[in-house]
Amino acid sequence: MRSRLLLLLALTPLHAESIDREALVRRHSPVIRAFDVDAPAFVGNGGFGFGADITGLQTFFHEHHRDGVPVEMLSRWCWYSEPNPEGHTLDDASEPFRRADGRIVDYPTRHSSEAGQWLRRNPRNHPLAQLAFERPEGDAIEPGEIHDPEQTHDLWRGAIESRFTLDGEPVRVTTTCHPDLDLLAVRIDSALLANDGLAVRLAFPRGHDIDVKNTPALDFSKPETHETAIARTTAQRVDLVRQRDALRYHVALSWNEGSEVEPSGAHSFQLRSTGPRLEFVIAFASGALPEQLPGFEATLAASAAHWQRFWETGAAVDFSGSTDPRASRIEERIILSRYLMATQCAGEIPPQESGLTCSTWYGKHHTEMIWWHAAHFALWGHDELLERNLAWYRDQLPAARELARSRGLRGARWPKMVGPDARESPGGNPLIVWNQPHPIHLAELLHRSRPGPEVLERYRDLVLETADALATMVHFDEDRQQYVLGPPLWIAQEIYDRATSQNPSFELAYWRWALETAQTWRERLDMPRDPKWDHIIAHLSPLPENDGKYVSLGSHPDTWDEIDSRHDHPTMLAPLGVLPGGPMVDRATMDRTLDAVLADWDWETKIWGWDYPMIAMTATRLGRPGDAVEILLRDGPNNVYLPTGHCPQRSDEKLPAHPPPGARKREIAAYLPANGSFLATVALMVAGWDGCDTEHPGFPKDGRWTIRAEGLKPLP
Repeated sequence: MRSRLLLLLALTPLHAESIDREALVRRHSPVIRAFDVDAPAFVGNGGFGFGADITGLQTFFHEHHRDGVPVEMLSRWCWYSEPNPEGHTLDDASEPFRRADGRIVDYPTRHSSEAGQWLRRNPRNHPLAQLAFERPEGDAIEPGEIHDPEQTHDLWRGAIESRFTLDGEPVRVTTTCHPDLDLLAVRIDSALLANDGLAVRLAFPRGHDIDVKNTPALDFSKPETHETAIARTTAQRVDLVRQRDALRYHVALSWNEGSEVEPSGAHSFQLRSTGPRLEFVIAFASGALPEQLPGFEATLAASAAHWQRFWETGAAVDFSGSTDPRASRIEERIILSRYLMATQCAGEIPPQESGLTCSTWYGKHHTEMIWWHAAHFALWGHDELLERNLAWYRDQLPAARELARSRGLRGARWPKMVGPDARESPGGNPLIVWNQPHPIHLAELLHRSRPGPEVLERYRDLVLETADALATMVHFDEDRQQYVLGPPLWIAQEIYDRATSQNPSFELAYWRWALETAQTWRERLDMPRDPKWDHIIAHLSPLPENDGKYVSLGSHPDTWDEIDSRHDHPTMLAPLGVLPGGPMVDRATMDRTLDAVLADWDWETKIWGWDYPMIAMTATRLGRPGDAVEILLRDGPNNVYLPTGHCPQRSDEKLPAHPPPGARKREIAAYLPANGSFLATVALMVAGWDGCDTEHPGFPKDGRWTIRAEGLKPLP
């Protein structure tokens, strides 16, 4: 007994040094010293956010940041719908598809029709306002007039510190956001303010340019089509009511003594100061705003306290001491991604793919992305942010039940591309199905963090009704004596015929894992296992193979022989990576499949930002850490991370990973599924998974990696 105790003491550090969280975060707080349209700073509270250019405001949004990452002010509660005099409904955009059981079912896939166009554009997210520096006489300031800029994105406090020189005078700007109110606070210090050399413009657009699906410009045309009414004014505050058709929201602008605000146009105001300091806060809400708003100092203090709690209570990974030069890149990407996801992906409505940075797909949430957007929150110790996302799913269970009923299914079926009301959009293909098991997986992650009746009761309906729909979406093929999935469906690799696709590999594996997990929930809830679910689990079609490798689709098994099939998402790897594999997966076959993807996949055109981490997950579970690190950081077309953490997605055109200015051709300027998948993958690489007996399994044991981790959760 004594010898065992001595051995334990020898193996256990007596003074295990905890990670210095503040030092870890601060060494990766971006400092930008040049005008860079690819390096906007951001403050936000998860459902409201503000992007700033090098001036700390949005001075150069229109003519300049359009070529890089836009800077906007967005929320997840502000939505606009244009009038619908034709009464367009989903039936007007639907077409029939034959299911595997022979039944004809309509799906709203005609997005190019008149009805489809209206339904995909409405409702759409509405930009709140724009803040920019200008001359008091209203003249714009150009980037060439800004000298010696230095902008520090203080991630530890959630604040942006911007310094520059204009007209020979220093200007200092501090920008921050309240953690609980949709309120922005700004402090500006400069002698230019007192000398009539500098002012701030507050302007309200009528919306976005609806002719552009991704990263549209703000629309300042047709001022007669919307209203900005002054509801109340006092010496240091003005309350406004904004209205466009049925959209109505409230704005309150409050400023320090010695400053003033005056209208400067139909939908714009100018803030000026008679002294060298201008402080103001601007708040937004769908209803009336409080009589008292926190000022700048109170907002900065609230932000600092909030972010200190965020960084200190969640997980942390420290790579200092590593000699592999890639370690610092991973550490930096972790910090920037965690900040971006926390500021942009925890609002009243689950996020769009560009978060609160800019508008994509009309601001709508793509439910197949919710795992990439939110799973990492539980893995990194912030269950509360995952629960904000799942609250919407719980609230929308009635809509999901109705969608299931309309398709002849039981339980709750989830739409693909949705606004706040969960109504499907023809612009997001409703035949995608890999979104269906996500609520079960996310609820399971929460239960792993907090096992017990609270989580079980809160999410029981979400889990069990989602599983009920999964069970009725498969069809028992009497000839095969197997359950088949599809047709119709659009698999995660979005390149195959929707009308004929059947038995996709990732989806089959996900169905089995989700149904087995739902059965476990029934047992935890003292309910009997569902016999139909057990029959499906036992008789589900096997993963499709060809030439000793897994392929994407059972109805199209010759994919490895066809060049055109080796692009988009290689999700035949996901059954052992995102998922734990289980009895459906043969490791040797998956190992050969990974070899084939690395050798034969099209890495030059459309491979997405979440594909690189997903592939690294498979490499990690296969015991190939060298490949995992290489793929995770591979400098590919859609795996380039910008100075403040964003990972833009390029178009299909073959351009270098770092295209020169003017040749960007970006499809999406900000793509947060890349950041979220990166964080989930690092969690797997560091903390492992159930049954993993290797420390930090995703990193080579070559003596070049020194890794300390606190609070990180393993995956199933």
